[in-house]
Amino acid sequence: MDESRLPVIIGVGQYTNRSEDLSDAREPLEMMALVARLAERDTGVPGLLGRVDSVRVVNVLGWGYEDPARQLAERLGLRPREALYTAVGGNTPQWLANGTGDAIAAGGVGVALVAGAASIHSARLARKQGVTLPWSPRPSTTPPMVGDPRVGTREEELRHGAAAPIQIYPLFENALRAARGRGLEEHRRHLGRLCERFARVAADNPYAWFRDGKSAQEISTVTPRNRMVGYPYTKYMNAIIEVDQAAAFLMTSAALARELGVPQERWVYLWGGADATDVWWVTERLNFHSSPAIRWAGQRALARAGLGVEEIDLFDLYSCFPCAVQVACDMLGIPEDDPRPLTVTGGLPYFGGAGNNYSSHAIAAVVERLRREPEKKGLVTALGWFMTKHAVGVYSATPPAHEWVPRDDAREQEALESAPHPELAAEAAGEGVVEAYTVMHGRDGQPERGIVVGRLRDADARSGRRFIANTEADPSLLRSMTDREMVGEKGRLSHDPATGLNTITF
Repeated sequence: MDESRLPVIIGVGQYTNRSEDLSDAREPLEMMALVARLAERDTGVPGLLGRVDSVRVVNVLGWGYEDPARQLAERLGLRPREALYTAVGGNTPQWLANGTGDAIAAGGVGVALVAGAASIHSARLARKQGVTLPWSPRPSTTPPMVGDPRVGTREEELRHGAAAPIQIYPLFENALRAARGRGLEEHRRHLGRLCERFARVAADNPYAWFRDGKSAQEISTVTPRNRMVGYPYTKYMNAIIEVDQAAAFLMTSAALARELGVPQERWVYLWGGADATDVWWVTERLNFHSSPAIRWAGQRALARAGLGVEEIDLFDLYSCFPCAVQVACDMLGIPEDDPRPLTVTGGLPYFGGAGNNYSSHAIAAVVERLRREPEKKGLVTALGWFMTKHAVGVYSATPPAHEWVPRDDAREQEALESAPHPELAAEAAGEGVVEAYTVMHGRDGQPERGIVVGRLRDADARSGRRFIANTEADPSLLRSMTDREMVGEKGRLSHDPATGLNTITF
């Protein structure tokens, strides 16, 4: 076996700052430098950062830089051959790992540093206190980026209030509940049990933001502290983005790791990886309870690793909202009652949703776990936007049976994007059937807006077009939408040319 074609992670570093004192605040660039040095220390080889020839930085939320990857290299005293900065997306840490695996196997990269950070907690605290942070000046231009730079929502979705994750993921959850045939109360209890599994893992993770190990009842019950956000998600089911967290990992080939003197017990191999994208706009998806791209990327990553999903011992499934975990389980073939760990960090609502960089923490945690249990296999999923961009990686501290298989997925990606899917009717009128819905609540816990997507029952040949609409702002109607199953309900649609809004009445 040619070890120069085997990508390995040789060092990881993580950092979490929960301090409420702004004198402790570190900007993202400083945190990335800190975790890079921790990753170097983790290799057991002093000075190894000096061999880095590729610096790859995950898109930073909460603070801007002129050229983050170059600035990180300068702060570390490095002179890399390349410095890359990604577009927005929670998929990007695993996407970078997969791409780095390709580059290492092809001989294009010797040692790569992948790093990311978010300082949204400190930035928010500074705004609240009226304090100007003494951090690097924000740039006037956007730095060049690698990866898919498209925005996640289209104009019609924005207009109807379906623009943010807290507004869109509840649509998926309600569609998923209906597809599984669960009652509202039954599904509420199911969500509590699922989230409790993640909260318990976070309780034992020193890097987690929340370590109180909330119970299923605490998570699923609406209280003044746990208000409803977007039905059916309470506050404790939502990813927490207001964190200060950073993570980094160092990748090279097994051959170079050996040459550099990195102890073999520090190596964790990337056995296989794959990336895929679903139909881009949410309102054009075939349905709201599946993901052909996750299914395909998972199958391809496992095939490249030479494994079946039943041979994986532990997972970190991207967990911004419960539906993301459930859809990943469905698409990967993980049974609902599977006892294997679904997270090694605690997930985004409890460990923390470190901007785009959460999955760097997942990769670091998987590496640390597999070093302790080298015979085991781990799988990481990562996603961007609204279950739109996906990346999957398979890891083990045991050497794989074959060399790295480079990604060449253009044909399959074209098939995913060109698969039949509904057309969106920007101006919706007539009868429609609900496919998914949510009710958005204010900070006082009161319902404010209903968002509904479904299919028009047109009289012409375009029957089956998708619509997006709002309900009337009637508190009694909005409350009733959280007390009964709305998927499958019929309503009348009208379009207001002045506002561009579609309204559905029941």
